Parts: sequence; structure tokens; C-alpha cells
Amino acid sequence: MQRVTFDLDVMRSFVTGIELGSFAKAAERLARSTSAVSAQLKKLEDQAGTPLLRKAGRGMALTEAGETMLGYARRLLELNDEAATAVRGIPLEGRVRLGLQEDFGESVLPEVLGRFKRAHPRLRVEVHIARNPALLQSLNAGQLDLALAWEIESRAPYIEHVYTLPMCWIGADDAPVAREAGEPVPLVVLEAPCLMRTAAIDALDRAGIPWRIAFTSASLAGTWAAVKAGLGVSVRTPLGLPSELRAMDPREACLPALPMLGLALYRGEAESAPAVSRLAELILQCLQTDRPPLSLA
Repeated sequence: MQRVTFDLDVMRSFVTGIELGSFAKAAERLARSTSAVSAQLKKLEDQAGTPLLRKAGRGMALTEAGETMLGYARRLLELNDEAATAVRGIPLEGRVRLGLQEDFGESVLPEVLGRFKRAHPRLRVEVHIARNPALLQSLNAGQLDLALAWEIESRAPYIEHVYTLPMCWIGADDAPVAREAGEPVPLVVLEAPCLMRTAAIDALDRAGIPWRIAFTSASLAGTWAAVKAGLGVSVRTPLGLPSELRAMDPREACLPALPMLGLALYRGEAESAPAVSRLAELILQCLQTDRPPLSLA
């Protein structure tokens, strides 16, 4: 059987098109014509020996083979980019100051910082975990270079929309909250001000459903512990949700629907230093690769 050597340039067009949700957008980002990207996709399917895409309404969707190819393509491109960064040019030095919500600590930090450290051993990353207002305040004060935060200031300078997530009612798998008809909904929430706390209360008030604060925490870890114990329900997105908890169907739980919430990567400056740009690139790749079920904007 003849060995197949996949073209990494072709794979980059494939991955970029899937992540952007449009191969026309991929062509624009990669500075190619749409016909050139289409030819690359045809070449990739010929090399794979099977269709990777299928029609889905007005767009395209991955076939089962396409899903498999996407995973391998991302891994190959990651190794290629790490190798290129490690062996050429002057090694990056200095520091990058990154701000994160607690939600992203376990899902983003280990993979991104591990890859970043391997490729740039002389570069120091300082991570600050805080709530949304504190992160944006630190960014505006010049104390952070990057901040991964909820998109509450869509007109803020140097902001890159990542994707849109649904807010969900969160409950425990093995400790459901029992509630009699007309009894207030027990809420497990972070200390105010908190945009998800506000979203939960506003939704319940609009639906005419009584509620009470059953547990207040200064940290997300405390919130998760209280929900696991069955003290009440909380509101978060599916991103970073512990395995013992679940996003509840609001109709089954007799709870109102909740709004969507944007996730964005904020930068401190319009022209980022090379180290900041590289870390931002890795964060975006990680989020696109391991994203939970969501609605892309």
C-alpha cells in the first residue's frame, strides 16, 4: 500500500475553514482565493480517499471521516508550528501577563501553558484569576496583556470575539433539587456584582417564579461544591463545567430560558508584542478545539 503524505498547507486551510465556519473566511484569513482553497479541499479528500465534507442546508458539515481528519490535522499543525517557533529566530524572552476567569482554569491553562512553555522556555507567563470587572479594570490599567473574559463590553478596543455560549441552569447529577409547586427556587450564586447571578434573577422575575438565595460564594469552587451538595441550582455556561454537574433542561426543571453570553479575548494594546500574540493564538486554538456544545456567532 502506498504511503500518503498529507500537505500541511492544505490541512491548515481545512482546519481554518472549519474553525471559522466558512471556507470563504478561511481564504480571506490565509490570503488565498476561494477557488484555491476549494482546490486544496479537493486535494485533501483525494489523498484521504473519502469525502470529508457533506452538504448541510446552505453550508457544509464534517463527515465521520472529516471529524477524524480534523483531530489529526490540528495535532500535526500544532507540532509543525511548535517546531518552527523553537528552531528559528531569536527565542522569545520576558513575560506575558494573562487574566482569566475561574471557568477557564482547568480547561485552558494546562494545555496552553504547557505548549507555550515547551516552545518558549525563556518566557515567563504570569496568570491572574479574577472576576470579569476586575480583569477588565486591570487590563485598562496596563496591568495585564491579555484577558479571557465574558463579552460585556463589545465596543471595547482590541477585543476579539471567540464564540457565543448559552447560559444554563446547573444542577447536580446525583443530588437533584426537590421543589414543591410555588416554592422559591433555591439559587447558588457568586457574590454580587455577578452578571450570571443577575441573569438568573432577571429571568425568574420576568417569568413570575419566586426565588431565594440559598448559598453565596466568593469563588466558583464554592459554588460548585454547594450545587453538588444539592443546596440549589446555579447559572453558568457549559465551558469548564465539572463532570459531576449537568446543564439542566429548563422545561423539565420548570425554569425560564436564559440568554446567550459572548466570550472574548481582550488585548491591552492594538499592536501586541510577539510573545503576547503567540499566547493569544494558542488560547484561541485551544478554545476552538475543545469547545463545548454551543452556538457559534
